[in-house]
Amino acid sequence: MPIPRPEGRDILIRVLACAVCRTDLHIVDGDLAPHLTPLIPGHEIAGVVAAMGSQARRFGPGVRVGVPWLGGACGVCRYCIGGRENLCGHAVFTGYDRHGGFAEYTLADERYCFILPDTCDDAHAAPLMCAGLIGYRAYAMTGDAHRIGLYGFGAAAHLVAQLALSQGREVLAFTRAGDLRSQAFARALGASWAGPAEASPPALLDAAILFAPAGELLPRALAATAKGGTVVCAGIHMSDIPSFPYALLWGERCVRSVANLTRADGEAFLHHASAGEVCATIVPYPLDRANEALDDLRGGRVDGAAVLLPRFE
Repeated sequence: MPIPRPEGRDILIRVLACAVCRTDLHIVDGDLAPHLTPLIPGHEIAGVVAAMGSQARRFGPGVRVGVPWLGGACGVCRYCIGGRENLCGHAVFTGYDRHGGFAEYTLADERYCFILPDTCDDAHAAPLMCAGLIGYRAYAMTGDAHRIGLYGFGAAAHLVAQLALSQGREVLAFTRAGDLRSQAFARALGASWAGPAEASPPALLDAAILFAPAGELLPRALAATAKGGTVVCAGIHMSDIPSFPYALLWGERCVRSVANLTRADGEAFLHHASAGEVCATIVPYPLDRANEALDDLRGGRVDGAAVLLPRFE
């Protein structure tokens, strides 16, 4: 494809790294209805500004920036005005409504980009743009919970775990049955317990975050959560949730979803990243092996985050 030309508030970004998200997998596999075809996926982008549209003023050429899932919002609806642009009915999303970062160049609205922390190189910064940002929003929904269960220990969970542990909280990891490698990975990062999602934790959780897109995990997470606790569904897609007895919800337990992210989430999370509280574990792939990276993610063979590198060395 030709290198795109930026117009208006868009900037042209030379992609240096783009992490592979489970949402990319949902789009490629058809779990999410297509918004744009053909489409270049990828919404966890680290790169440098190569050119600017006529109205772009925020960054200069050569500035290192990150591009997240939220690629734009209307700015005038009640959600945008109230600081909840993640719920805007006219929001557009990187790698879904507009071309993303599985490429050497991409366009992005400068108003929705972030300055990347100097503490991370490009490959390690890319996963912060979604696994980190949306993981952070889900983590914030747990309030002051001390004992937190993470269902699905992938790219987002391994970053959330580091942040929670740095703040003195306890982390328990729930994985696919028989996934001893992911359980060992979680323990190596500091999880106090790791086991299959079907298992009961050694003590009731104060909160749980479901990163795995499996609806049947919701009743299990509720059963593992203490009264007054919160279960957060963090994915953009989840299989159907089966019916469950009211007794699992009773006791002022709360179930809530997380939708997308706000720019305020990004600034808050990147502050933690700049302080060295999180560091992504990555598995790098050259760009021309994107299908292999997606397949490894599909098969649960990635510890941390898969990252595509257009200039692989």
